[in-house]
Amino acid sequence: MSSDTATRSSLAADLRRIGLAEGDAVMVHAAFGKVGPVVGGPDTLVDALLDTVSPKGTILSYQDWELSVDVWDEHGRVLPELRDHVPPFDPATARPARDHGVLAAVIGTRKGVRRSVNPGASVAALGARADEFTAGHPLDYGYGEDSPFARLVAAGGRVLMVGAPLDTMTVLHHAEHLADLPGKRRIEVEYPLATPEGTAWRVVEEFDTSEPVVPGPPEDYFRLIVEDFLATGAGLRGRIGDAESVLVDAPAIVDFAVDWLETRYGR
Repeated sequence: MSSDTATRSSLAADLRRIGLAEGDAVMVHAAFGKVGPVVGGPDTLVDALLDTVSPKGTILSYQDWELSVDVWDEHGRVLPELRDHVPPFDPATARPARDHGVLAAVIGTRKGVRRSVNPGASVAALGARADEFTAGHPLDYGYGEDSPFARLVAAGGRVLMVGAPLDTMTVLHHAEHLADLPGKRRIEVEYPLATPEGTAWRVVEEFDTSEPVVPGPPEDYFRLIVEDFLATGAGLRGRIGDAESVLVDAPAIVDFAVDWLETRYGR
């Protein structure tokens, strides 16, 4: 085995070195290919995360929902010709969006995983507080109050970016929700939901997370927020395997982002 091949124990050592600790609740975003060769693949990184936070901790992953194609019209309604073909969202079986990466897929299909019921803002969790973070996820404004993102902040949780682009830090959508900004774009999206009685159709209202929530910021402005946050000396940097990684405290980054947004684009 090459000396630069990562193992479960070496990845756990890297995670502890960057600052992840026993009992942490941490939302993980990963570009797994940047970690380098890993014995056992992405499951090994999940195991290392669970080892590091211990049975007292929880790991969370943003999932979204994989439909492979855009099935909605410009008003957020499912196209009539596809309506009978869109499978209902079932958190027990729904796949995460492919662009969230293989680690999200592994976490979302692990034994014992809990997954929240909001299709577009869906979060999966493993560990001691998985039910607490994912149960009762509101369908409307799924990044707002009482969402898994809000609960992560309230719990003093953390966010770990393992080689992932900084503009993919999903908890910043919670900051968008909280920020007092004029003209925030709202959208409606229609979803079929699996229920014990069959498929139920529901139109969900949300702030538009597909682009900056107000006009003005560049498309990747989450990256700017995180870079400005790190420039203050907050957060921790290190390598997980070969991946340049960042660990931040969720309450601190959300507070910083709300202030960043309101200062530049507020009233």
